[in-house]
Amino acid sequence: MIKLYSTNCPKCRALEMKLERAGIQYEVCNDLVEMTRRDFASAPMLETDDGLFDFSEAIKWVNAHEH
Repeated sequence: MIKLYSTNCPKCRALEMKLERAGIQYEVCNDLVEMTRRDFASAPMLETDDGLFDFSEAIKWVNAHEH
């Protein structure tokens, strides 16, 4: 399961568009309480089987997993 933690900021929307273009299925979480509970310092965060990635790491992950 791939989960995108998003606040709908410009970076969040850019990562979401990149996931869409890459054909990667994902779920979006906009729950700020959940993000705070998980101690996220920024958004977006992308959670995959490979780990939890900030924006720049997530872009690299998507580039490596494009269909």
